[in-house]
Amino acid sequence: MKVCTDACLFGAWVSKKLETNEISGENILDIGCGTGLLSLMLAQKSVGKIDAVEIDEGAFEQAKENINATRWSESITIHHGSIVNFESLKKYDLIISNPPFYENQLKSEDKHRNVALHATTLSYFELVTAIKKNLAPNGIAGILLPYQCINNFDETLLNQKLFIVEKLNVAHSASHPFFRSLLLISNKENELWEDALSIKNADKEYSTEFKKLLKDYYLNL
Repeated sequence: MKVCTDACLFGAWVSKKLETNEISGENILDIGCGTGLLSLMLAQKSVGKIDAVEIDEGAFEQAKENINATRWSESITIHHGSIVNFESLKKYDLIISNPPFYENQLKSEDKHRNVALHATTLSYFELVTAIKKNLAPNGIAGILLPYQCINNFDETLLNQKLFIVEKLNVAHSASHPFFRSLLLISNKENELWEDALSIKNADKEYSTEFKKLLKDYYLNL
């Protein structure tokens, strides 16, 4: 799968919170790490150790190659397998996931694309159960989801006594509807903090807010 703008935005958003100590990241778990993008973004802003879990063999091999080619390889341990079967002796201060998006929707003929985009290998229930199992009592989970999926996902969270405490709704521009939500999830219920961000401005250039988050990762900003 290609690197997507929304995934980069999500990684930068969470990384900024690590950099400014808004959230802790001594132990980090990346659920469904794909080719390692989010783990590598967070490793650049954290001194913590990252466990990255990926079920798809091709993506796992690509992530291993990508991570080993960087200066942050000693900070990241990659595991091949399903998060459902993942066992760890520690709890995680931070869990991140850009999960398979779509449940009960039409799929393509590309099985690898289906694994990446559709909840064929990891349902929302399984994801939330894994978060609950592995999250430290004071930990935070960051999740990237389609905007239209939030209500269903929120119901699944509440069943496990997990709560959305921060939400950033993302649009392509101010004239477009929201298409993604970046979420922070906690074991503790707090007042929801909600904000919005447009990727591009009226001149079809990257917005000031987008540039602030991505300037450390995009070479041409």
